[in-house]
Amino acid sequence: MFFKEELLRAIGAVEQYYNPGDYIFREGVSPKFYFQIIDGDVKLNNYNSSGKEFIQSILSSKDPVGDYMLYLEQTYPVNAVALSNCTILKLCADKLTHYLDQHPNHYLELCKSLSKNLYRKFILMKKISSPSAVERIKEVLELMKHDQENKTPFTYEVPMTRQQLASLTGLCVETTIRAIKKMEQEKIVRITNRKIMY
Repeated sequence: MFFKEELLRAIGAVEQYYNPGDYIFREGVSPKFYFQIIDGDVKLNNYNSSGKEFIQSILSSKDPVGDYMLYLEQTYPVNAVALSNCTILKLCADKLTHYLDQHPNHYLELCKSLSKNLYRKFILMKKISSPSAVERIKEVLELMKHDQENKTPFTYEVPMTRQQLASLTGLCVETTIRAIKKMEQEKIVRITNRKIMY
């Protein structure tokens, strides 16, 4: 759920800065804070037993990070890693819970937000099950661009490398590169200064 910055600051949130590659939290750690992105992009990832990365999600401005884990007595199943320079508000989970107890109307909004994230996760799982690499990547890009105000073609700069796209879609890097070249030829994407524009 997106909380207004002023509200989070009023109940004790502090601003923290992260560089690309910095961990916001690590897999296996107990959740103790609510995080909300002010600016930047964050990936949620984990690794299989052979060390291959799998990206679970990409989050950006106004998105909460790992909020769904605050209501379980479980450790994080993923890492949260900054993809770019990030500014994030960090609030002690106990303070957030106390605030929600005092303002129960926000619980419904919280449930809606968690439901929306779960819905998006199911859609993503469906999309990346396609046997076509082009279709997998196209659907993931469409899902990423969905929340952007500008829907004009080639205006959305994909905030991921080819390796990260491969990790998100379950493809190998070589297949991802070939699929992106094919998408460029079919005018689905445009490559500008090595950046993918969708």
